Amino acid sequence: MLKNIHEMLSENAKRFPRRKAVFSKRKALTYRTLNTLVDRCASSLVDLGISKEDKVAVLSKNCLQVLISYFAILRAVATVVPVNYMLKEPEVEYILKDAGINCIIVSSEHLDMVRNISSKLESLRSVIVIGEKEEDALSFSSLLKAEPKKQYPETDPEETAFLIYTSGTTGYPKGVMLTHKNLISNVISAVDTISVTRKDRFLCFLPMFHSFTLTVCLFLPLYRGAAVTIIESVIPFSRVVRSLLARKVTIFVAIPPVYNVLSSLELPRIFNFWLFKKLIPLRLCISGAASLPIEVLHGFEKKFHIPLLEGYGLTEASPVVSINPLNGETKEGSVGLSIPGVEVKVVDSKGRSLDSGKPGELLVRGSNVMKGYYKNEEATRETIKDGWLYTGDIATIDSEGYVYIVDRKKDMINVRGQNVYPREIEEVLYQHPKIAEAAVIGVKDDLRGEVPKAFIILKKRERASKGEFIYYLRDRLASYKVPRNIEIKETLPKSITGKILKKALK
Repeated sequence: MLKNIHEMLSENAKRFPRRKAVFSKRKALTYRTLNTLVDRCASSLVDLGISKEDKVAVLSKNCLQVLISYFAILRAVATVVPVNYMLKEPEVEYILKDAGINCIIVSSEHLDMVRNISSKLESLRSVIVIGEKEEDALSFSSLLKAEPKKQYPETDPEETAFLIYTSGTTGYPKGVMLTHKNLISNVISAVDTISVTRKDRFLCFLPMFHSFTLTVCLFLPLYRGAAVTIIESVIPFSRVVRSLLARKVTIFVAIPPVYNVLSSLELPRIFNFWLFKKLIPLRLCISGAASLPIEVLHGFEKKFHIPLLEGYGLTEASPVVSINPLNGETKEGSVGLSIPGVEVKVVDSKGRSLDSGKPGELLVRGSNVMKGYYKNEEATRETIKDGWLYTGDIATIDSEGYVYIVDRKKDMINVRGQNVYPREIEEVLYQHPKIAEAAVIGVKDDLRGEVPKAFIILKKRERASKGEFIYYLRDRLASYKVPRNIEIKETLPKSITGKILKKALK
């Protein structure tokens, strides 16, 4: 078993030096070339003083430089802090401060944001920009010109490799510490479960700051010696289709809204299964990060005749927990069987195990379970008890071990795989001078899975339009967190103690 994440790249560079590893825009890199670029970047980071226990943030849309950065930071024995590029300045500032970053690698389009924040980051020593050369930042391309070092410090498998921020019960994001061992164990189990081979080609268009993308779209193919095509995003979707055709993709990984779009496509009469297989040799599709509606599963498989496997995971579990088997029975509405090396069970409110078919909180145990929450021992103790990870999700497990997610215990909204905590939106709304009370819930959306919806009560003698509040929120929150609908009401349903009853809101 590998001792660290970056070893998978160096080992494959020795075994398959000429095999294609990554396609990005018009570039195609072999394993040997990719490993050399990572070596050069890591050498430059070490020369900048980056070492063990340092945190290096990466803030950019999908690109080859992000992948190189991830492996180079790990090779320099530092910790990667991927940052969601859709966040607004105050949200990014919170993460960078909390992580105590020492260096940041940022795309030129986000550089102004970092400039505004940098004076507030006491630990920040270096800013590296992807893109045009800037006077106040090092050029990423210059990092790739360094002479690779012959040896790097040893990496302990128990050391934190990635610090990934995810929404928590306070409404503020918490840093999930994932070790090399966590991620490697998850990759090995997932690779065997879906039978990835060196001949496979993956497509990576989901955001690379997300744990699902990290493990399934990047580490899985690179561990096995397969290839991955990186594209900036799913928009425009025509770019995804062109990449599927040009790169002969065999494994397609996406979230439910993408499969919803594909299953609804009106195909020309000339289209048939034989032609599709000739053009695109897809053998497997994987859905994760959010629940997959059964009707979408039916529509997709009927149209394309390709297995679509739904899985379940969470960042705290590196993230894959279960998936429907490729060579076994797939059960509708289920997120499948737990992967090898991962145990699951459901318990009642007192932590007692429940029989099959009875709903309770889903618990997970295995080498993939996080080290803990960064600088938050209390939250770690609440989440990990006796080696079991309390997921906060309500589930049932049938007699054959198939897991069914019933509901989320946490009051979380899932927008295209992105966790949104209602309280965070509510706190911003309460800062508006015209708002007396506010409540936010999640409502179903055909395109995004779920979207936030806000209910507000105005202060006496105040008047306002819904649009006024939407514009207000757009300046303070990432776009996917902004409610698509706001209702201005006279009253909100409340309990005897004055707590707003969100279950009564629709």
